[in-house]
Amino acid sequence: MDVPRETATAVFGTALPLAERYAELLATDGLTRGLLGPREAPRLWSRHLLGSAVLARACPATGVVADIGSGAGLPGIPVALVRPDLTVRLVEPLLRRATFLQEVVATLELPRVEVLRARAEDCRWSADLVLARAVAPLARLVPWCLPLVAPGGSLLAVKGDRAHDELASAEPVLRRSRAVSWEVEELGADVLDAPVRVVRVRVG
Repeated sequence: MDVPRETATAVFGTALPLAERYAELLATDGLTRGLLGPREAPRLWSRHLLGSAVLARACPATGVVADIGSGAGLPGIPVALVRPDLTVRLVEPLLRRATFLQEVVATLELPRVEVLRARAEDCRWSADLVLARAVAPLARLVPWCLPLVAPGGSLLAVKGDRAHDELASAEPVLRRSRAVSWEVEELGADVLDAPVRVVRVRVG
């Protein structure tokens, strides 16, 4: 664990043992199956697990959260661990990644997490919050993801240092969409060395 244990406990609470098991799966099967780069292993907790889990703070009180292009389950699985009351859909088009996700969900026994092998643009359901991390530039994400956002819901795109620039580039697309507002937010400043910077797009 590359962060103090008390920091991980502050973020995951009673779900920390499950988070540790997930970290083991990422550091073993995730690496050998090419779902996580070897350079990411030393910063697995600080960059990936905690950086994903703090997104739970932006989740709705109830409802469905969708993780688009879930890959190895980031950020969807950490969010689901922190918020087991939510239904979390992990949307991933590639078979080998979807297979890994199904194995993780079964191993961790997460009854409210669903794995869907699909592209976002092929889905015909809606979610109260749609998450996207390391998927595509915001201008491309908006037409893929906003159709999945339920009225009154949001798209939350993890963008880091590029957040303001990507938001500026995507404004013409946003103005032609269902979006009613958009802004950059920071999450986790109290527990992370650097907060997670996201773009939130709200839908009317």
